[in-house]
Amino acid sequence: MGMLQEFREFAVKGNVIDLAVGVIIGGAFGKIVDSVVSDLIMPVVGLVFGKLDFSNLFVVLGTVPPGTAMTLDALKKAGVPVLAYGNFLTVAVNFAILAFIIFIMIKQINRLKREAPAAPPAAPAPTPEDIVLLREIRDSLKKQPS
Repeated sequence: MGMLQEFREFAVKGNVIDLAVGVIIGGAFGKIVDSVVSDLIMPVVGLVFGKLDFSNLFVVLGTVPPGTAMTLDALKKAGVPVLAYGNFLTVAVNFAILAFIIFIMIKQINRLKREAPAAPPAAPAPTPEDIVLLREIRDSLKKQPS
């Protein structure tokens, strides 16, 4: 029963729950970035470089069976070894964008976490009236001749 109790304590700690939420949000965010890259950025990059479709850039490494179309999907279905460097380029751009976005987010979080400059020290509290009276009595007694 001890191990089960330890696991329950571990699983309900704030850090584990925060991590789980982060992984779920990160997965969803990764899909958004993947869509932005493959649906918005890569077509523009392909247009700039002469209507290239990066998803279909590949090098055939084996023999192609007769009648197989020369597309990446058809070659993969036929079991032909293919070096799909276009897919790698898409994933690399994906990573660069995701890393840049995370960098900007962390930079903003750190900026918000910075402590505000310390306020100037407050003026000392006024001396209580009884202390002031005692000091006056002391000073007047010092002035009297002995």
